[in-house]
Amino acid sequence: MTNDLARRDARVVWHPYTQHGIEPEPLPVVAAHGAWLRLADGRELLDGISSWWATLHGHCHPRITAAIAAQAAQLDHVLFAGATHEPAVRLAEELLAIAPPGLARVFYSDDGSTAVEVALKMVLQAWRQRGQAQRTVFVALDGAYHGDTFGAMAAGDPEPFFTAFTPLLFAVRRVPIDGTGAAVAAALAELGERAAGVIVEPLLQGAAGMRVQPPGFLPAVRAACTQHGLPLVADEVFTGFGRTGAMFACQRAGIAPDVLCLAKGLTGGTLPLAATLASEDLFAAFLHHERSRFFPHGHTFTANPIACAAALASLQLCREHGVAAAFARIGASLHAQVADLASHPHVRELRQLGGMVAFELADDRPGYLAGAALRLRREAIARGVLLRPLGNVLYALPPACVTAEEIALLANVLRALVTA
Repeated sequence: MTNDLARRDARVVWHPYTQHGIEPEPLPVVAAHGAWLRLADGRELLDGISSWWATLHGHCHPRITAAIAAQAAQLDHVLFAGATHEPAVRLAEELLAIAPPGLARVFYSDDGSTAVEVALKMVLQAWRQRGQAQRTVFVALDGAYHGDTFGAMAAGDPEPFFTAFTPLLFAVRRVPIDGTGAAVAAALAELGERAAGVIVEPLLQGAAGMRVQPPGFLPAVRAACTQHGLPLVADEVFTGFGRTGAMFACQRAGIAPDVLCLAKGLTGGTLPLAATLASEDLFAAFLHHERSRFFPHGHTFTANPIACAAALASLQLCREHGVAAAFARIGASLHAQVADLASHPHVRELRQLGGMVAFELADDRPGYLAGAALRLRREAIARGVLLRPLGNVLYALPPACVTAEEIALLANVLRALVTA
């Protein structure tokens, strides 16, 4: 079955973020439970990266699967333009209740890229409808990654993923991260009335190599946005739902954004669903007697009832099991077990935030395209753990259900990859 599935895949499938010319056959995954994936040949792998940072409570959690089944039997889907349903309304109520203060409206979409796309479009159209159409330039961060759709690509750093598309991307003022937020403040001052807002991944830049921001950075950025009367967009597609040791990274940083983008862990990692939370002030910019001033964005599966039911079940589990605190304990335990690697000659900057532990390995070609990535992935799989290094950055981000024994296995594999 393993070889047959790989052969069939090779004939018809194009995988994401995969160089098919050199990468090995994909793993034939046939089942999953808790923190483990089962392959067609009977092997089991510990999911050390929560399947691209999405799985919160573990795979196939019975409470979430039961909620999915019950909702599918009652209402599978209905358009969300001119219609509504209980799961979407209740989920919006619960998200706003736990989100940072000042957020009042929930716009549903399908994935993280689209949640960001929605946020950017909301802000730009709101400025136009307020009579300030010249405000078109967002300030974003060096190394940023906000997704793969065109607006999200523009807000992200074109290196190393999006250089082929730069002729088609809108202008963004990209600035470095510093402890005082001075670069953001300077960019806003220089842009003046051309500035539309600021977009950040709060506290932790994932695809950039699990970069942790200095403690004073986000409060300084929030203050600069407030001073200039500009919206702050927080992309918490990755950092939301406890990953940083707080329900949202913005809360851990002590700030409130004007727009909050959520996806990945929203459904516990079971189904595609995203949400863009916005202030009432932003929503009000679209209220008018002219129909043309509505927000022209939507998807066929916006607020899909089954996905919303999964998200509601996941939020209940977050409350019952203290998921944010669980991630903090997991990260602290894993960090303690690999702390001595900080002095290893091949390791640079061991870092931990919430449930994430990462470090950089010396490599002739640092960055996402580092040659070590494929070798490290293969060696981790051979040792029973699924990891996906970000180039020369080796990291672990397990789901909240991992046991002490599974954390120890992760630590041992990380150690073995450094010393191999």
